[in-house]
Amino acid sequence: MTVSGDYPSPATTGVPAGTKLTRLGLNFDGTTYRVTAHNTVLDGVHIPGDLLITANNVRVTRSQIDGMVYNEYSRKFYPFTISDSTIGPTSYCHGQPALGFSDYTATRVLLRGHSDGFRASGPNINIQDSYVHLCTNPGAHSDGIQTYLTGRGLTLNHTTIDQRDANPADVTAPVFIVDSQAEDVVVTNNLIMGGTYSIQVRNVKGTAIVQNNRLVNQSWIYAPVDSDCATVNWSGNTIVTIDANYQVVSTVGPLPCKDW
Repeated sequence: MTVSGDYPSPATTGVPAGTKLTRLGLNFDGTTYRVTAHNTVLDGVHIPGDLLITANNVRVTRSQIDGMVYNEYSRKFYPFTISDSTIGPTSYCHGQPALGFSDYTATRVLLRGHSDGFRASGPNINIQDSYVHLCTNPGAHSDGIQTYLTGRGLTLNHTTIDQRDANPADVTAPVFIVDSQAEDVVVTNNLIMGGTYSIQVRNVKGTAIVQNNRLVNQSWIYAPVDSDCATVNWSGNTIVTIDANYQVVSTVGPLPCKDW
């Protein structure tokens, strides 16, 4: 059975082709560019290290950050948005999450060169139309998205997470949402591949929705799913095959929920 389906890929996420980038100097600890002014807009910049956001309502767009992007400082979080941007190195595997931690919206973002993709450590997180390609370091527990002290309101929609190239000895899951503080979680329309148990959604308070996701056939190590089937609103998920451009070419069959 042949099906259609356009999913995010390196060609449709990250810094748009032809964008001229302005390199910014690192202004914090010699490794980081820190934003301290509220409502700052970073557009078309290249940060050769990490980006630390310590101001409210920062907007990052059409930019390349060679390290990680994070918004926690002195136990405070600062809301921000990021779109059409590329995060991560090309020459090594960064051991920290590419993007976190709370109160952020990520759209058409390309994450690369990190053992962890998105970190959800607070409320109000919205991820959509993005692409994640994971790597690993020895002893890592690689995840595409991981929850930790999460809070209310996490949406992962129409995002591709590829964990197939990570070392099987050092991976957990492309979708690893098991924190008991997570509340009202939505995982929909994603293309997922790799991991031990590829989709793990457990312990969620309130509503947990896992619908219309596509999991690449035989890309998992142990089993495709390990989730709380009694409490998760699970429907429309299928096992598929894809081409080299991350587009679905066939449906193998339904993907039922399984609680191991």
